[in-house]
Amino acid sequence: MKTKYINLFLLSLALVVFVYAFFIYDKTKPIRYLPIYGEKDYESKNGKTDTIYHTIPNFSFTNQNGKTVTQKELNNSVYIADFFFTTCHSICPIMSTQIQRVAEKFKGNSEVKFLSHTVDPETDTVEQLNRYAFEHKADANQWMFVTGDKKALYDIARTGYLLDASIGDGGPDDFIHTQNFALVDKDNRIRGYYDGTNTKEVDQLIKDIELLLAEYHYKEKQ
Repeated sequence: MKTKYINLFLLSLALVVFVYAFFIYDKTKPIRYLPIYGEKDYESKNGKTDTIYHTIPNFSFTNQNGKTVTQKELNNSVYIADFFFTTCHSICPIMSTQIQRVAEKFKGNSEVKFLSHTVDPETDTVEQLNRYAFEHKADANQWMFVTGDKKALYDIARTGYLLDASIGDGGPDDFIHTQNFALVDKDNRIRGYYDGTNTKEVDQLIKDIELLLAEYHYKEKQ
């Protein structure tokens, strides 16, 4: 008799799990949400307090095809930002190869883009960036190598992407050399940092991009 009740209980439990798994549980909901980086501010309105997150400021640079790139080109996309220079023979080739690997993973996905900023705009002309992009099989619609005013490039690295803690003014003696990537969401907020020379961290970046896309797809359904 006792065994009968145990079996009945287990059958009922299995039925509950089945119903939850197939009819209630939302498989599209992300298993976790990525943190949001940068200083926060708070705004009170109508008795409600909203959190104001750090966002990437507006920018205007020139890509490997000589076209102007602004935040408009990144609308409705998450993107990975990095800083490099084409004549670098240390960390930059590794970083670019790692981004190439990620770009192959998301090839043709308009929701994922890559923005590689030169830190040596004097050397890295449009023509130089075009050659470098060709070497890495970069699709200019998805992976943009950009140049521009040095002060603007260095300022956005430090105060926008928060990728360099050093103090500088973008002058002739100023130089930034960082191996870190920043993952930016569709709302221009930083959602992750990764060592671009570390394969395991770049593997995690790929997983986090998928998580971030799942987060937006889930929100769109609500």
